[in-house]
Amino acid sequence: MKRQFVLGVAVVAMTMGLSACKREDAPKADATSATAANPAATTTETKSVISASAAATPVIPRPAKVELRDGRFAFGPQARIAVIGEDAEATRIAQDFASRVQLARGFAPNVGGTVDGAAVVFAIDPNIAPAGDEAYVVDITAQGAKVSARKPAGLFYGAVTLWQLVADGGKGEASIATQRIEDAPRFGWRGLMLDVARHFRTPDEVKALLDQMALHKLNTFHWHLTDDQGWRVEIKRYPKLTEVGSCRIPAGAAGRDAKGQPKPYCGFYTQDEIRDIVKYAAQRYITVVPEFDLPGHAQAAIASYPEFGVPGTAPPVSPDWGVNTWLFNVDDNTFKFLENVLDEMMPLFPGQYFHLGGDEAAKDQWEQSATVQAKKKALGMKDDMQLQSWFMGRLGKYIEAHGKRMIGWDEILEGGPPADATVMSWRGTDGAIEAARAGHDVVMAPSPDLYLDHVQSDGPDETPGRLDVISLKNVYDFKAVPAQLNADQAKHVLGVQGNLWTEHQRTFQRMQRSLFPRGAALAEVTWSPESRLDWNDFLQRMAFQMGRYRLAGFDAADSAFAVRFTPQPIAGDKGAAAKGSLALSNQSSFGTIRYTLDGSEPTATSQAYTHPLELPLRTTVKANAFADDRVLAAPRTFALDLRSLRARGSNALRSCKKDLMLRMEDDAPADGKAGDRQLLLADVFDPCWIYDAAELDGIATLEVRVGQLPHNYALWKEASKVVTRPAKIAGGALEVRLDGCEGEPVAVLPLAPARKSDGLTTLSAPLPTQAGRHDLCFTFASGEYNPMWVVDEVTLLPAAAR
Repeated sequence: MKRQFVLGVAVVAMTMGLSACKREDAPKADATSATAANPAATTTETKSVISASAAATPVIPRPAKVELRDGRFAFGPQARIAVIGEDAEATRIAQDFASRVQLARGFAPNVGGTVDGAAVVFAIDPNIAPAGDEAYVVDITAQGAKVSARKPAGLFYGAVTLWQLVADGGKGEASIATQRIEDAPRFGWRGLMLDVARHFRTPDEVKALLDQMALHKLNTFHWHLTDDQGWRVEIKRYPKLTEVGSCRIPAGAAGRDAKGQPKPYCGFYTQDEIRDIVKYAAQRYITVVPEFDLPGHAQAAIASYPEFGVPGTAPPVSPDWGVNTWLFNVDDNTFKFLENVLDEMMPLFPGQYFHLGGDEAAKDQWEQSATVQAKKKALGMKDDMQLQSWFMGRLGKYIEAHGKRMIGWDEILEGGPPADATVMSWRGTDGAIEAARAGHDVVMAPSPDLYLDHVQSDGPDETPGRLDVISLKNVYDFKAVPAQLNADQAKHVLGVQGNLWTEHQRTFQRMQRSLFPRGAALAEVTWSPESRLDWNDFLQRMAFQMGRYRLAGFDAADSAFAVRFTPQPIAGDKGAAAKGSLALSNQSSFGTIRYTLDGSEPTATSQAYTHPLELPLRTTVKANAFADDRVLAAPRTFALDLRSLRARGSNALRSCKKDLMLRMEDDAPADGKAGDRQLLLADVFDPCWIYDAAELDGIATLEVRVGQLPHNYALWKEASKVVTRPAKIAGGALEVRLDGCEGEPVAVLPLAPARKSDGLTTLSAPLPTQAGRHDLCFTFASGEYNPMWVVDEVTLLPAAAR
């Protein structure tokens, strides 16, 4: 397919100065004129034309109103910034802006002095329009720029917008299109959630996330601090919460050192560290909403103080992902414990909301406890969901008495929520609809739409996570207000939040790549007026945003723009593949793909890809996507040879059932970095793969690279769905069947060699002669589900390659 970056009249205007005619920012019109100027660009696919308006205002999220003007503003090393009045907060914002200019441009403007002669002016102005604490105006003329807002939060966001305009273009003087921006957010809750219970992030790493949130005008940081797998906040009255509850022994190889001894995984924040992070967030106008999850997701706390659990015995801090069944009990001593914990947590977080969880509280222990059932009867509760509602309501009233407002996951609706509770809807949008109709405020955070632990693409180098794919466009297309709500009910939608659960996000890099740039799409959905949302225009501005991530040293994912390779064999005179056809594409169909064949890195002047390449075998192709001269992704490399034509990774195989598909990180080597470990894809309930329509003519050998993972999944009532196939030989085997997963296998690959390694092992076996195309089914007959055996790659080799 042809994907070109078209240089038309609009882009020429961008480089030579904008039209003298004033106009409202209108990217659709610009794109149309560019296409008209170059008829060869007229195709049915998405155009990768950066319009003049998008280049002039490459701001994310897209401002509510932009008026472009003729001329440019030169902002150089001699520039000075002035602050009207003696507002200390406005001065701090101006100094913060200057420091960001230094990072982007290599010079730091002086802050101070009078307005006369200042290149940039910051002003708190209670009379500006639009209204609102977060609204702002940026007015840029050829003589200078002025940032105005009614409140400091708005002034900060205006400074962010001006910084985005200044940051693009390299070191030295910046040349900015003259324009007037009037802007205000669509929603008051524009959030991201980070789970640090599963994988701990250091204070500096959390601050790096807060910085990126601020530069996207996201204003709510939901901090998931407690769960079954870890307790992450210091409570001085109960030191075992961190002495015991902050450490677990990971499942599999990661839980053992080189001598085979247990290797704890630990981490928590001191109260001073939390205060420092909260202050850091507040300086960026971000409110931190803590979550203390209860009555379920409590195993780490109960491991520390078993007397507050139901059985009274101590479980380990859980190494298992999923739904664990340890709940707090319901007696008065436990409530005193919980209140004491809240007494230490609440002062750390000055914001209005405190999240009390309420999700996935499996009631097994309550159902089996005579004491709990007696309490339920004494309270006149008809079922355990009502008991949970009473439990949550009692603590909700406690935090309300201390000036906080309760927010919880949508399960709090099931037994009747406290009257003024705010509901965070995660099980789709139904909870939000029910809550809003009942008069409750809601935050939209539905799975899978805004669950950023889902993978972003089906590429072989994608980060770990859940399937199905939630791409950059999927997030951008999210409808913040359910259509089922009327106008009055829609007023209860406070905003939108993306959630990152970190079971499979072990490293800081994984966190960064999972959250952004999908966080940029979320920012635009939550800030910009719905009428201003435009996917194609967003892509054009993302060409600038990807450079800003690199400037900040933030490792945002390039999944939407990364080049993907699709090889096909080309038969020679004797039937064997002598050449290959290689198609290049990217997920967003945006940008010009450019490639090299000599081993050099592709640049903006390298050969442009226009159609599938016919290449001799043993050719290495390097490719990348560009928007004009802006690089959109990291380069990708593909070695076209006999093996790559015949190999399929697990991401390209089809799962037999697709019940709970995960892209998981291998746990070996135990002390390995992200790049040392393989990423393995499997259905946790039934690890079974199909190689669709395998061309078997001339194939003599089957090679399969396999690995093993700990089956550390707490599946609760779904545990019975896990499939185990009996071993027919000692040590078990990988069995391969033809045209279905029943009947006798055509190949059996013993697992004995693979059992000697925690890493990956290549198994091989002869494949009986077959003609034509056939589906191949791969299953493990090991007699066990733990470890979970996984196929990493399948390769079909002809006789000559054996």
